[in-house]
Amino acid sequence: MNHTPHFRTVLSCTLVVVTLGAVATACGEPDGHPLAAQPYDAARQVSFNADAGDHKVDPDKPLEVTTKSRSGRITDVTVIDDAGRYLAGELSADGLRWRSTAPLAAGARYTMRVATEDEDGAPGLRVLTFETKPATRFLTAEFGPKSGTYGVGQPVTAKLSTAVKDKEGRRVVERALRVSSKPGVEGSWYWVDDKTLHYRPKDYWPTGTVVNATSNLAGVKVGNKLYGGRSEPLRLTIGDRIEAITDAASHSMVVKRNGEVINTIPVTTGKPGFATRNGIKVVLGKESFVRMRSTSIGIAEGSSESYDLPVYWATRVTWSGEYVHAAPWSVGSQGFANVSHGCTGMSTADAAWFFKTVKEGDIVEVVNSYGDIMDTFGNGFGDWNLSWDKWREGSALTGGTPQETGGAAVAARLRPAV
Repeated sequence: MNHTPHFRTVLSCTLVVVTLGAVATACGEPDGHPLAAQPYDAARQVSFNADAGDHKVDPDKPLEVTTKSRSGRITDVTVIDDAGRYLAGELSADGLRWRSTAPLAAGARYTMRVATEDEDGAPGLRVLTFETKPATRFLTAEFGPKSGTYGVGQPVTAKLSTAVKDKEGRRVVERALRVSSKPGVEGSWYWVDDKTLHYRPKDYWPTGTVVNATSNLAGVKVGNKLYGGRSEPLRLTIGDRIEAITDAASHSMVVKRNGEVINTIPVTTGKPGFATRNGIKVVLGKESFVRMRSTSIGIAEGSSESYDLPVYWATRVTWSGEYVHAAPWSVGSQGFANVSHGCTGMSTADAAWFFKTVKEGDIVEVVNSYGDIMDTFGNGFGDWNLSWDKWREGSALTGGTPQETGGAAVAARLRPAV
């Protein structure tokens, strides 16, 4: 189907008084320049390898526009889909051929405008609309966490429906997964594994930030016969900056809100052989009651280290079972010695206060412990333990080949330890 656009030119006529007394009428454009020629219909001058019609164009094939004769040339080609995405292309130096240099989107409707000129320099125009065939294989992204209010340390996650291993495919995905915030901050994606990405800013989110994650993957070619599908957007609000810093050497926790100390709590952390992990962790969730059994972390029943305890006001910081929780059985050691199996224990009253004060995404940091550094991935959110330069290395757009770190926590690591 050919569409010839209708142009409307507004003429202005001006009375010109000549010094000899004659009166003449001059007509032209409002600025006084001669009228530009109306473009002719260039339908007979150019041809496409994908003519308009009822059939749909194969998005896996490049789009080409050529002149039918050497009596004229192509001067410009613009191709845009209904989502506002432009199709990149290249025009030959002689103006006889234009070819797309980027893949078409699948299941999309395009409008193509081809500008030409004939041997006399007169402008021509051809407008064509067409649709591409829908994809048969789709890649979608599920953003996390759920929409809501979170702490300043909360990363945005994206779980892909299909693994993407090659770097070019990862670039396509990363360009299409957009995270914006108000106020704006510098941030980047990190490929945890072939199906998982984490996004964090350079520094903690500012208090009051509104974060939006959206996908522009729909119809975009990711790989061989693989195209992006539609994904649900995500909206987060960042609350107060809550930070809990536990010093395992002094057996105390300092809790800050927006930089001001609001509480100092005597605690106990992991004893030798069960030392609490050092580093920055992020609150994963809260459970008012948990039954903690030593067998869940590999301690044999009946051994000197075995336990089976009802635990209240438990704030989870790792998937493997590290919590901040009430430990009334160790009140005598809190503030003086480390006697736990890796968790941070405190009095019931302090644990209840902590439980009610923090939210998912808040920061819990441990310093001066003999334990290992918190895992970056796989056992919660240890994302902030990487420097910004190291974090950017995990991006397909700004870094090298991402580390194969294995992002998903396994079921065997989901058990609590006191």
